[in-house]
Amino acid sequence: MAYETLIVEIEDYTCLIRLNRPDALNALNAQLMTELAQAVTAADRNDKVRCIVITGNEKAFAAGADVKEMASKGFTEVFFDNLFGPEAEAISRARTPIIAAVSGYCLGGGCELAMICDFILAADSAKFGQPEINLGICAGMGGTQRLTRFVGKSKSMDMHLTGRFMDAAEAERAGLVSRVFPAKSLMEETLKVAAKIAEKSMITAMIVKEAVNRAQETTLAEGLLFERRMFHASFATEDQKEGMAAFLEKRQPQFRDR
Repeated sequence: MAYETLIVEIEDYTCLIRLNRPDALNALNAQLMTELAQAVTAADRNDKVRCIVITGNEKAFAAGADVKEMASKGFTEVFFDNLFGPEAEAISRARTPIIAAVSGYCLGGGCELAMICDFILAADSAKFGQPEINLGICAGMGGTQRLTRFVGKSKSMDMHLTGRFMDAAEAERAGLVSRVFPAKSLMEETLKVAAKIAEKSMITAMIVKEAVNRAQETTLAEGLLFERRMFHASFATEDQKEGMAAFLEKRQPQFRDR
């Protein structure tokens, strides 16, 4: 499928999705979000895709939602349209692991999009923020909820109430970012991580993703029970037999997603 606001490439079982509105610092407008939801859904259904990477360019992952598109809207319109809701939900429903590779500005809706992904790899040039308060609004795509879960109430309140930016080093210390790389090597390193994920059993990767996400949705007791049942269920797969046999035989496993 051809996209106007994205560049999509599939190679070595990785679907690389580049946000492509460089003149607007990849600001998230309705077209981009619609196309992104479509691209992620298509990749999630593609047997040749075992990991998805969402990225922007060196200047910006995404500098926020498109203010020009939103400025004239009123409550009734954004409420009936459920602005950004369906697209964000479609991306979050993907069962394939998703990595956000962030360089430059990752603000507002861009930061929220990165947090929807399963984890964030950042360039040392990355800057994260939720500055919606400067526009007279609050975050609308999970910023107040996900950021608080990532970095805690105090730092989340600080960022949302002041609109300040967090650099890559602070983001890694706070737990928002998994790893930080030099800007020039971000994509090379990200694709290495994606390739490592693609080597694994997709059944197991999906189980891991569900179990980790459950930790944010339920109590510890319920989460532990869910994890244990998923652990038990994995023993019904051929990949469990292959993985353990390969370990005992001191060889690389050949997973078949069965």
